[in-house]
Amino acid sequence: MTPLEQFLHRAEGLLARVEAVLPPAPREPDFKRAFAFRWRRRATGGGCYLQPVLHASTIRFEDLQHVEAQKAQIEQNTRQFVARRPANNVLLTGARGTGKSSLIKACLNGFADQGLRLIEVDKADLADLPDIVDLVAARPERFVIFCDDLSFEEGEAGYKALKVALDGSIATQSDNVLIYATSNRRHLMPEKMSDNTGYGHGDDGELHPGEAVEEKISLSERFGLWLSFYPFRQDDYLGIVAHWLASFGCTPEQIEAARGAALQWALARGSRSGRVAWQFAKDYAGKLADAADRA
Repeated sequence: MTPLEQFLHRAEGLLARVEAVLPPAPREPDFKRAFAFRWRRRATGGGCYLQPVLHASTIRFEDLQHVEAQKAQIEQNTRQFVARRPANNVLLTGARGTGKSSLIKACLNGFADQGLRLIEVDKADLADLPDIVDLVAARPERFVIFCDDLSFEEGEAGYKALKVALDGSIATQSDNVLIYATSNRRHLMPEKMSDNTGYGHGDDGELHPGEAVEEKISLSERFGLWLSFYPFRQDDYLGIVAHWLASFGCTPEQIEAARGAALQWALARGSRSGRVAWQFAKDYAGKLADAADRA
């Protein structure tokens, strides 16, 4: 063999060994069988893919209590979307544990049979949004890209990537993709007192200080529909507790007897949120079932 032939032979052997240790390239997911997906980055070999979620949340619209106005708006927006009518990207902001993420999951369960699909994307992967949109743009299904607990610090790359995906690219937005995001911050970025000091007229002050503030709120304004969530009142919290206890098979008498324990549970956690109500209901109903088994 000539030196060149020897080199090519060794190169082929090396490539074969490398291919052997790389994971197989994932196939395009079956959008007819799975309704929810996660955008995943491969640990080895690079590249990203859509991972089907085999056991997606089963929460329904009727499970979400005391957020009737927000529920009606996002349900109507999603209905328009799956019917191929104009619809908006949605930003859900406000108090923690009040059902923001659950409401988006309920949209999937409410409209999956009409072609809705959900793709969950971590904040760290927002730069991949153009690739995700290109991947599903030709599909007949309707896709909601779900970004949970979204917030940014100064200079994060995902901030501008999301701005471009929402409204800032030379390419038109794909007709079959919307972005639904949740955040505890209405404007998605920290707002500081120093933003206001820019309005001073010192020698080195910014000539156009309002522009710095405008930059911070420009991302949230790209969402066409804003839904705000607020802390629950005590009666609302107890109503949510009652709903979940009933779903676990508790009787009306058991639900009434649980009121005091539910309030103590919320007091210990410093919150009367829907999440806290759900956690209490699981604990209380589980203890009742365990006591019944022991009796």
